[in-house]
Amino acid sequence: MSKYEPLTQFLSAQRAQEVPMSFTEIERVLGFRLPTKASGIRAWWSNNPSNNVMTKAWLAAGFITERVDMGSRRLVFRKAGASVAPSMVSSAQSARSIGFLDRIRGQLGGTVTIPEGVDITAPTGEIWDADR
Repeated sequence: MSKYEPLTQFLSAQRAQEVPMSFTEIERVLGFRLPTKASGIRAWWSNNPSNNVMTKAWLAAGFITERVDMGSRRLVFRKAGASVAPSMVSSAQSARSIGFLDRIRGQLGGTVTIPEGVDITAPTGEIWDADR
């Protein structure tokens, strides 16, 4: 059992689509302090399953991270398009299990707002200089 299993269990029990938490609240769920990197390196909170062991904990619960605010030490866990079983947490499989837009929102969380219903992959119909 991973030391981050309490986070998986906590998130799995949540019914809300979004679960905002402070780093301190996460530490209470875990029962220990987060590594120093969690407060200083934004990439520590990425949704890449090969990033760290804790990433696998929230992915296994079917959540991704968004809106990570390093200054206020807060983030939002958001339910991914489909639950990710712990046995599926490999980069190739989770890329298919977590929808494309969910992965983009997770990576850009806190830097860009993509309104619900907007398909950022859809053609715009515009002709760019590079296309001429």
